[in-house]
Amino acid sequence: MTHYMKLRPHPFAMIESGKKTIELRLLDEKRRQIALGDTLIFINTESGAQIACSVKNLYAFASFEELYRALPLDSCGYLPEEIPYASAKDMEQYYTVQEQAQHGVIGIEIALI
Repeated sequence: MTHYMKLRPHPFAMIESGKKTIELRLLDEKRRQIALGDTLIFINTESGAQIACSVKNLYAFASFEELYRALPLDSCGYLPEEIPYASAKDMEQYYTVQEQAQHGVIGIEIALI
């Protein structure tokens, strides 16, 4: 199955370069449909460029707080110098604490196709 997701330019570039291999999302209805081996097409919100990736693993958690403790943050899109300052609160600009509590969150491990 193929899924489409929009991405801002910076995380898009990180995935395109192979530096970001885990995409973080709310585990909502749409993301619950994703399975191992599926294809994700990421669409750059500014340029419209697309990247195709294969789903290698799925990591579900109750909150980004839990996810940040369990997964390697450099794989989640943080540069080495940013990791000491990385916080699960960074994700609150996209998903509220209430949304996280209601749906849970997911780390989608990907590989470029």
